[in-house]
Amino acid sequence: MTGEKEQFNATQRDAADGRAGAVASFPYDRMTVERFRAAFPRARWRDDLGVWFVPGTSAERRLNAWSSREWSGVLAYADERGRDAFAFEPIISDYLELADELVVRTPYSRDVVSELRQVPWARWDPASKAWRVPFRSLDELRRRWPVIEQAARRSEPEERRKREESRRGSAEHADRLAEAAERRHKRYPVPEDALPPLGQVLMTHAGGLVFEAISGEVVDATVATRFYPGVSTDNGTLIWASSRRPTHEELVRTWPAKEAPGEPEFARGWWQPTIEVLREERRRSASQERARATRRSRTAPSLPESPRETLPSGGTARTD
Repeated sequence: MTGEKEQFNATQRDAADGRAGAVASFPYDRMTVERFRAAFPRARWRDDLGVWFVPGTSAERRLNAWSSREWSGVLAYADERGRDAFAFEPIISDYLELADELVVRTPYSRDVVSELRQVPWARWDPASKAWRVPFRSLDELRRRWPVIEQAARRSEPEERRKREESRRGSAEHADRLAEAAERRHKRYPVPEDALPPLGQVLMTHAGGLVFEAISGEVVDATVATRFYPGVSTDNGTLIWASSRRPTHEELVRTWPAKEAPGEPEFARGWWQPTIEVLREERRRSASQERARATRRSRTAPSLPESPRETLPSGGTARTD
């Protein structure tokens, strides 16, 4: 975070129920969000606007007062102290750049992201495709830097290629290929005497599924044991059921189970999801649908402009 004040807009109205209040927007930082939520426990995130909404007729005044306290000279002093400490003992790395802040630019790595998210005030900058860390967070960044740098080096394309080549001849690689081939069948083994309802969202050992048809084909025991170890083969014959992943809308409409599943449900391989499981499935599904929409928008071709013809008066008109 840069040390600039958050931008607050006064006297906004909540679109849902018309409550008076004000909105606040500021660059994401986990520690700042925690302090903000502690100061404004009634604040709610408006995903449609990308802002925090604080209800109340005095919300603007309270937000401005909090902003003044939050961005006091204490943070500026901490930045200066961190800058001096970095000048005395810098972090020498190909992945770290010195600017008005510390700029961390690495190949993508989950470990790097996980470590930087734990650094106070660190934030991702989409414009420069890098993490920006203020000097006040130097101590925490220095503490985590060995892990960050090691993970970044492991994520270099050449290192990834070497690891992939070493894995290709291994038994684990063959198992992953076989598992991927099995997933492409979009099927799941179910007990012949305990068939799941069709068209409903159910939980399985493979995650949330919607069963669409029962083929009646008997499942080979070796296939069930290898790829579906959670489904018991001791309760009778298993047959194949075609399945697919539920949509986010289907997950939202699904009613949760009143009780958690027991051993019999786990053994048969399918059960009704609880509210906790549904919430996690809904969050994951919404994230995946947003990612697919983003990919489609990036790859969608631009529509060609309709051809025009010249009119006798010198103007133009579309031919469509």
